[in-house]
Amino acid sequence: MSKVIDWFNARFPAREMMREHMTEYYAPKNFNILYYTGSLLLLMIALQLLSGFFLMAHYVPTSQDAYNSVQGIMYDTKWGWLVRYMHVDGVSLIFILLYLHMGRGLLYGSYRNPRELLWVIGYLIYVLMMGEAFFGYILPFGNLSYWAGQVITSIIHAVPIIGPGLTTLARGGPGVGTATLERFLALHTVLWFLILAACIGLHILALHKVGSNNPDGIEIKDRKGADGTPLDGIPFHPYYTVKDIFGVGVFLTLFAAIIFYAPTMHGVFLERTTFFRANPMVSLPDVTPPWYLAPYYAMLRAVPNKYEGIVLMALAVVLPFFMPWLDRCKVRSSRYRPVYRFMILLMAVTFFTLAYVGEQPPLPKYFLIERLGAAIYIGFYLLLPIISRFEPTRPVPERVRS
Repeated sequence: MSKVIDWFNARFPAREMMREHMTEYYAPKNFNILYYTGSLLLLMIALQLLSGFFLMAHYVPTSQDAYNSVQGIMYDTKWGWLVRYMHVDGVSLIFILLYLHMGRGLLYGSYRNPRELLWVIGYLIYVLMMGEAFFGYILPFGNLSYWAGQVITSIIHAVPIIGPGLTTLARGGPGVGTATLERFLALHTVLWFLILAACIGLHILALHKVGSNNPDGIEIKDRKGADGTPLDGIPFHPYYTVKDIFGVGVFLTLFAAIIFYAPTMHGVFLERTTFFRANPMVSLPDVTPPWYLAPYYAMLRAVPNKYEGIVLMALAVVLPFFMPWLDRCKVRSSRYRPVYRFMILLMAVTFFTLAYVGEQPPLPKYFLIERLGAAIYIGFYLLLPIISRFEPTRPVPERVRS
């Protein structure tokens, strides 16, 4: 066996890669539970790829057969229900991990110099994930899927000059049908996924180039010992790989509990109307997106004018890209920035309040919440350059806290 390993290593840089990215990659010694999210996201994306492969083997992308093929997977294919629930619930869990991962970055200033590109690529992955989830959301072709496809693709129609042409191109015709399913299946499983996978690879390479941030926001590379290793760092392998394995075990236990005992999470992970066949003649009283896209939908509804609402929604999606340049404070971590920490917590509460409201019917009692929430969310980014320049900060220690 050792001869086979030596033969392989002589022809492929496995040992060098292991040494560079694992055993000689020093990470801060004060990681907390939020740092599990990165490895868990990689795990969930691998599970989505695996479960999606088996689903695609039985899926038929036509308007007449798509719904029946999904029902066949659920009720006629051995273990099909398990694979489908793994795929559907996995989407919601990925977005939960994404929001925790980005929230950690905001709290600890992981978007600051020298990690600006790391943040931009990471946020691009989040935006690509939204597109990937939307394409997959239409494929089961339940009644909610059909009308969600009609509503969301109609937003493209608002783009000046090229909007009508883009809408027809996206749908493959005047409405959502077989051509739409074929396009979305190709995007969901091939082109869009390949772009997403490439961005994930670039994100990991960028991370290993600049190094991991930590809850104190202190660069461990600035203080090294006589041997050239960071004084406040430890090798990623075996110390953090062992912890990640433990985190994976706990997470998979929770994942299995959701699949076996609450796969739809009472309509949050999988809405009731997705179990009814698509019917162009039976419209839904209100078409709402999945919970992870609902905050942006709530901001879209906050403005009575359709075009202004689309601009507001687009602004809400784009603004986080510029976080590395909007934050002007010299202190990185929110541990030493009480004003910034309050702003982050307020924005997080607002974001998830908008997620709840966005799932509700467009009743007048929600209009004020939507408008106030949109103002707070957008105001966070617009006011940050001013507030961060003058906010009071606490003394930052010279070494990271254990």
